[in-house]
Amino acid sequence: MGTKYRKTNAGGLNFKPPNLLESDYRKMENSFKDAIFIDGLNISNFSRAIFEDMLKGGITAANCTCCVWDSFSETMGNISQWKSWFEEHSDIIIQVYNTEDIRAAKSQNKVGIILGWQNTSGIDDDVRYLALFRELGVRIIQLTYNSQNLVGAGCWETNDSGLSDFGPHVIDEMNKLGILIDLSHVGPKTSSDAIRFSKKPVAYTHCCPMLKKHARNKTDEQLREIADADGFVGFASYTPFLPKGEDTTLDDCITALDYLINIVGEEKAGIGTDWVQDQDIHFFNYLSSDKGKGRPTSTPHKKVPSMPKGLETLGHFGNFVPAMERAGWNETKIRRVLGENWLNFLRQVWDR
Repeated sequence: MGTKYRKTNAGGLNFKPPNLLESDYRKMENSFKDAIFIDGLNISNFSRAIFEDMLKGGITAANCTCCVWDSFSETMGNISQWKSWFEEHSDIIIQVYNTEDIRAAKSQNKVGIILGWQNTSGIDDDVRYLALFRELGVRIIQLTYNSQNLVGAGCWETNDSGLSDFGPHVIDEMNKLGILIDLSHVGPKTSSDAIRFSKKPVAYTHCCPMLKKHARNKTDEQLREIADADGFVGFASYTPFLPKGEDTTLDDCITALDYLINIVGEEKAGIGTDWVQDQDIHFFNYLSSDKGKGRPTSTPHKKVPSMPKGLETLGHFGNFVPAMERAGWNETKIRRVLGENWLNFLRQVWDR
């Protein structure tokens, strides 16, 4: 029997996890009908089909990447595309400018789109452009993507010399504007410098604990450091980061997530899947090349990685709930980690 989807009232769950008894689904639907689910990072090949799948999965809001290696003009083009999508698909998506918009997405049974960057390349090294992009709705910006830029070092750099002299100017402006600083792909020393320098809490929006040696994973010490600074960590369900690789199941993800929570605390953890749905191998080669066209900055991909078993598509996001219940999580913990924690943290950072 194939995966079952159902249309529900506004605020309800849209996804019936496979192999879940109808009675258990009804119980879950009633318990989490008003729950907010937030994905801290999605870099899929966005389209109407992707938006519909996000809605089917019960995702209330997601940080959607619109800049990786892109210049100012290229990023403006990407945002223009998003503005067109917001108009064209207004029946299922809305743009998020503040946390009230996330609540509005929930009440209207739509997906809230948070525009985010995975690099500071979009400002062409001019901090004045940050205010412009904030007006356009950009709310999350990662300082570096894998390699060195004028702000600092990425996580794949051999030598991380830390935050540059230009870096504090970028951080100051982002703090002033209420733009969340993301350190997921940032080098360890640059991250430490940014955590210490920022006047507002920062985040690893999409990462895993170092259960497997990988440049993108964070050590226990790095996780404690950001938690001690009132920061936030989104757990990435991206199989190359996890010990079992493509044999990873959703239950394995919950085990790793519990490990993370034991370090940072239940109220400082959320989900940041790092979903790449409908992307092809050419896109991965682009991501792993310095500035999108230079030397390899990370281990090349031979194929597009699969997502964990039980979390194959965005439409399966609702499977997090029964998996968390199988792990013995209570309703409060599930609600917090799937969305409430993100909501509270974003309000703290975005408010000016």
